[in-house]
Amino acid sequence: MQMKYYSFNQYLRNTFGCKVYKISINAGFTCPNRDGKIATGGCIFCSKGGSGDFAESSEKSITEQIESGKHRVEKKIKSGKYIAYFQAFTNTYAPAHVLERKLTEAIKHPDIAALSIATRPDCLPNDVINLLEKLNKIKPVFVELGLQTIHAKTAEYIRRGYTLDVYDNAVERLKNAGINVVTHIIIGLPNETKADMLETVNYVCKAGTDGIKLQLLHVLKGTDLEAEYKCGKFEVLALDEYIDILKACVDIIPKNVVIHRLTGDGAKKDLIAPLWSADKKNVLNKINKAL
Repeated sequence: MQMKYYSFNQYLRNTFGCKVYKISINAGFTCPNRDGKIATGGCIFCSKGGSGDFAESSEKSITEQIESGKHRVEKKIKSGKYIAYFQAFTNTYAPAHVLERKLTEAIKHPDIAALSIATRPDCLPNDVINLLEKLNKIKPVFVELGLQTIHAKTAEYIRRGYTLDVYDNAVERLKNAGINVVTHIIIGLPNETKADMLETVNYVCKAGTDGIKLQLLHVLKGTDLEAEYKCGKFEVLALDEYIDILKACVDIIPKNVVIHRLTGDGAKKDLIAPLWSADKKNVLNKINKAL
């Protein structure tokens, strides 16, 4: 099936010449939006696992987590490669020497082809940028920035904890260091219109992001967003609405910008809404058909 966008799977095949799987890593970090540096409640939508609900246990070493992740997909992959995805919480929120030890352990694993590091734009001091630049010379490094929206009112509502100029500065510094930048955007945030969401997509493309993750807003059990939803303060998107917005987003994303994700799914045991998103196979089939 020929897609009208540059998918991450295609990018990986073009880059590495084979199928590449991500192994989600929990390196045991926290977040400045949780430990009191900025706030203690975290972003309004963030799960207790810090968006790393599918990651391995942080009680295991990085190498043990990689081996466990490989075992999970061993029936699907025979001779492919892996990306070590540091997913849970904020993965540059630690002293540089601590980061260097954990990231180096992953990047030196013989089956790891690249690192993907999820973080916040306000957690990239110069010594960490320098470390990422050094690692990127060993194997490719992707840095995933949780922006979610460019709109100040929404950012305040979701308790993001930094302003848009912080994102702009992070992108510029990462790009100057030669690092591949991926930007996370949430589709369906409360009180945002389709036009608002398209403005965010257009902005990050012009800001120089190399890739985009489009993420459906999930309401998860135990989050502050759950309380807002149950009080009737907002509605979640229907599947048809979501696909309509996705199509409009894809239309304005330049063909050289890699689309890493078109939806995403929360842990079924914690999913409050939208319940249609739990049927991942059906959702992906309908998205692919529409695109």
